[in-house]
Amino acid sequence: MLRTVTARMIYFVFMAGLTVVPGISGQQAKDAPAAPVPAEIAAARKVFIANAGADIASQAIFKRAGQPDQAYNHFYSAMQSWGRYELDSTPAEADLVLEIRFTAPMYYDGNTGTYEPQFGLNIFDAKTHFLLWSLSEPVGGAWREATWLKNFDQGLNLLMGDLKKVSAPAANTIDPGKK
Repeated sequence: MLRTVTARMIYFVFMAGLTVVPGISGQQAKDAPAAPVPAEIAAARKVFIANAGADIASQAIFKRAGQPDQAYNHFYSAMQSWGRYELDSTPAEADLVLEIRFTAPMYYDGNTGTYEPQFGLNIFDAKTHFLLWSLSEPVGGAWREATWLKNFDQGLNLLMGDLKKVSAPAANTIDPGKK
C-alpha cells in the first residue's frame, strides 16, 4: 500500500513538473535578446554559390527527373532574381560563399521509415573560410510531380526568406572591427 501511494506521489510530482517547466522556459526565451548576426553577411556585396550537392536518395530522384542539379540551379536562379548580392564566378573574388545542399534523411519511427527532404545553406566568410551561419528548410514530400514541384518551390522560398532576414542590416550584428 505504501509503495502505491509513494508511486502515485512521484507520478504526481513528475507530471506537475512537466506542466510548470515549459511555462518557465517559455518566459525566459521571450526575454532573451536577439543574438547577433555576423556583420560580414550584411556587409557583403559579392557572393559565390557553391553546390554541395545532394545525398544519394535525393540524387537518384533528381537524375530520374532529368535535373541532377535541380537544387543548385533553382537556388542560383532565385539569387539572381533577388539581386541583393552580385554573383561571382570564383570564390576568391567573393565576400561570402553560399553553399547550397539538398538532403532527404530517413527517420525511423518504430517499424517504418520516413524521408524528410530539406534544403540546407551554409554561409562562409570567403577570406577566412569560417562558417558564419547555417540555414535549413523542409520540403514536403509528394507522390505527384506537380505537388513535388510546388513543395520544392515552397521550401526554396522559405530558405530565401530566411536568407533575406539574416542578410538584412540590423542593430544586432557583430562588428568584426570591435572586440
